[in-house]
Amino acid sequence: MIISTGMRTDIPAFYSEWLLNRFKEGYVLVRNPYNHHQVTKYLLDPKVVDCVTFCTKNPLPILDKLSCFDRFRQYWFVTITPYGKNLEPRVPDWKKVTEGFVALSRRLGPDAVCWRYDPVLYGEGYDFERHEEGFFEIASALRGYTNACVVSFLDRYEKVKKNAPNIYPPDFAEQKRLIKRLVGIAKTNGMTIRTCCEGRHLSEYGADVSGCQTKEVLERAIGERLDAPVGKSLRAACDCLLGNDIGAYDSCPHLCKYCYANTDPKVVADNVRRHDKHSPFLIGGEEEGDVVTVAKQKSWVSLQDSFF
Repeated sequence: MIISTGMRTDIPAFYSEWLLNRFKEGYVLVRNPYNHHQVTKYLLDPKVVDCVTFCTKNPLPILDKLSCFDRFRQYWFVTITPYGKNLEPRVPDWKKVTEGFVALSRRLGPDAVCWRYDPVLYGEGYDFERHEEGFFEIASALRGYTNACVVSFLDRYEKVKKNAPNIYPPDFAEQKRLIKRLVGIAKTNGMTIRTCCEGRHLSEYGADVSGCQTKEVLERAIGERLDAPVGKSLRAACDCLLGNDIGAYDSCPHLCKYCYANTDPKVVADNVRRHDKHSPFLIGGEEEGDVVTVAKQKSWVSLQDSFF
């Protein structure tokens, strides 16, 4: 099975000490975001966890703790975009984030670290030319340290419309034009463009539309074959093999204006205050009425020869 740390918040950037404590103790408790008192207990044991996937906009705070995760196979997504503080108020400058990316790649290898350039949006000074320029600059800096870049376009959820009314996804024609250009830049720098939940139509412009975290991607990252059950954790929009996320919504202090995981900065601030690095929960602790279920976990690593 796969444990994910980054679909609901940025744990490496803000909660690395908590994560370290969870792995030391060997388990974590996770609330169902749609049923507060429904809690799942996951064992953090390499015998049943085949890969830990990370997704972050800033890996720097966790770099000095990486040795604590050496027992686990890993796959990292690091998001690096050219956006300014008007859209990403608390994300470090992309050149600093790149330093963290390079450090991860040198430690784990380029197959285990993937660059995310998303969400792609227009408005607030960002258009085709600005993305072309920014993508080229970042891709050049990451050359040799990854073989893939994941691209997706902005989804304009109601919370996004409220927090950033002047940004919007490029229209269909502009998406095709931009993807074609980004594919060319990526290829020059030894990378494949993978799209995330954007359908199959962009394949004709050279993008890999199978997904950003497919079985094949993970196998190459961890060097093992996976006998994952057919249809396990697959989305209709892609072939990704998704993990069980241990994060919580409304807890990311990056406060990016386009974020789908935060609803209100005040709620985020309250949750951050409730965080206890020693708690088995990311936010808060045990509450009256909680019903804890132990997850059924099983390794998918094939007993046959390794991937390589």
